[in-house]
Amino acid sequence: MGRRLVALAAADPQLSIAAAIDAPDHPRLGEDAGTVAGVEPIGAPLGASLDADVEVVVDFSLPVAGEKIIDLCRQKKIPLVSATTGFDESQTEKLRAAAEEIPLLWSPNMSLAVNLTMKLTEMAARALKDRDADVEIIERHHRFKEDSPSGTALKFGRIIAAEMGQTEHRHGREGHPGKRPQREIGYHAVRIGDNPGEHAILFGMLGETIELSVRATNRDCYAAGALAAAKFLVGKKPGLYDMNDVLGL
Repeated sequence: MGRRLVALAAADPQLSIAAAIDAPDHPRLGEDAGTVAGVEPIGAPLGASLDADVEVVVDFSLPVAGEKIIDLCRQKKIPLVSATTGFDESQTEKLRAAAEEIPLLWSPNMSLAVNLTMKLTEMAARALKDRDADVEIIERHHRFKEDSPSGTALKFGRIIAAEMGQTEHRHGREGHPGKRPQREIGYHAVRIGDNPGEHAILFGMLGETIELSVRATNRDCYAAGALAAAKFLVGKKPGLYDMNDVLGL
C-alpha cells in the first residue's frame, strides 16, 4: 500500500510527497521513496521518522505503528488519514481522543466503491428491518492479512446492526450450533492467494435473497481513496471524519 500511495501521489499534480515512513528495520531505508515504489525519484528518502513539514499524514500500517502515528500527529497538530485496521479498544479510544484536537479521517476501507456499497447496505438493512431477514457477511483477502474478519466486514456489520438491531456477531460456524437465531450476523473470512479484497453482504428471506458485493482487482482503489481523503482533510476543523464526508453522503 505504501508503494502504491507513493506511485499515485507522485502522478497527481495536486500532491507533493514530503516524507515516506516505514519500520526502522526496513531494508531500503535511505533510498528515494519513488525508486522504492517503482517510479521516478521524488526527492524524499524512505525514513523511520517524520522530520519534514507536512500538511497531512496518510497511515496504512499495523495497530502498533498506527498508535504511534496517532500520537505523533496529535503532538504536531497534523491532520491524519488513518486506514489501519485491527485497533483494540484502547487504541480506538486514543484515535477518537485525537480527533478532538486534529482533523482525523478514519475508515477501515478507503475504496470509494466499498463506501458507496456501505450506503446501499444501510438502505437495504433499514428496508428489511422486522422482515425476517438473515444477514451473513463473507470477506476474502490475501494470505498475508493479519486481522480477521476484516475491519471492513466488521464495519458492514455495525451498519446493519444499527438499522436492524442484531445483538450477536458470530464468526464462523462449526459443530451443531442449532437453528440460526434472528439476532445474529454471521461473518466468514476467506484467506487466499493475493486477493486484494472482496466483500459480499447477504440478506436472506424465505424464497429470496439479496446480495450486495464489491470487489477490488488491485490495491490502487484503496490508495486513490486515501489520497482523495487527504485532499479533503486539509483545512478542516478538528473532528472525526469518514469516507461518507469525502463522498458527500
